[in-house]
Amino acid sequence: MRNAFLFALCGLAAIAAHSQPPASYTETVPGTKVSFEMVAVPGGRFTMGSPDNEKGRAPDEGPEHEVEVGPFWIGKTEVTWDEYDLFAFGMDLERPSSAQPRPATPTGADAITRPTPPYGDESFGYGKGKQPAINMTWHAAMEYCRWLSAKTGKLYRLATEAEWEYAARAGTKTAYSFGDDPRALGDYAWTRENSGERPHPVASKKPNAWGLYDMHGNVAEWILDQYDPAYYRGVKPMTVGPVLLPGNHRFPHVSRGGSWDDDAKLARSAARRGSTPEWSRRDPQSPKSIWWHTDATFAGFRVVRAVAEQDNLKGFHSTITRDSPQ
Repeated sequence: MRNAFLFALCGLAAIAAHSQPPASYTETVPGTKVSFEMVAVPGGRFTMGSPDNEKGRAPDEGPEHEVEVGPFWIGKTEVTWDEYDLFAFGMDLERPSSAQPRPATPTGADAITRPTPPYGDESFGYGKGKQPAINMTWHAAMEYCRWLSAKTGKLYRLATEAEWEYAARAGTKTAYSFGDDPRALGDYAWTRENSGERPHPVASKKPNAWGLYDMHGNVAEWILDQYDPAYYRGVKPMTVGPVLLPGNHRFPHVSRGGSWDDDAKLARSAARRGSTPEWSRRDPQSPKSIWWHTDATFAGFRVVRAVAEQDNLKGFHSTITRDSPQ
């Protein structure tokens, strides 16, 4: 079932399952003083999904299945406004109308469409700087990755569900990266319980064992995959690099990790959520913006870069280049 939608990253089988990636590094966006850290994550196998007896579990988290991912780098934190503003409002990009066609052959960051002005304050009064960027659409997050790739010459993208959960678990099999007791969540995450009804600057809580901040809570993170509640039923055991590639559909896409506006159960490592039109319910524009959500102040993202990018990610790059929501 759904096997036609499964895409195993070509060549990853040739990488030793537990091979170590090159070292973690700091990326400075060319021409700016803005930088972010990328954490090296070793490839490996893990059990994806949650057991039937996990507290807060939803039906779309099963059945559990063992999968394999290759080594990659992942953002130490969620993308901040310092970073996202360079793309959304930077002077190195023209500001074409969203109705204008995208150039057939982009030649660099300057050729990439950037967001049209938001209807209101895109930060919703929560502030910018090291605050996580919020309320962008999945399409906007994808375009940011394409822009960042063009700026740096490295292929950045959104994480697959498998990569994200593997990084969030950091070698654990428990509901959270620190264990099963949600009473300890406040040390690691901003959720409805302690957030004061707002997001907070990244890396202001404890990281997981692999040095990643806010994998639980703060803002929910866009994932590359299309959302399908029955997807796990069709994933064959030991699939290498599984991903449900998105098509030209605006909804639903996967969001992971829970947020400042969610209960603890949505911050679990296995929790999944699909985007809906309600995320833009109050958008007065017709058609609604393809760049900004009016009702998803909990939505953000972080970036990933695979070690075997030249051999394995041409398909992802094509998706980032071509795909736009309908």
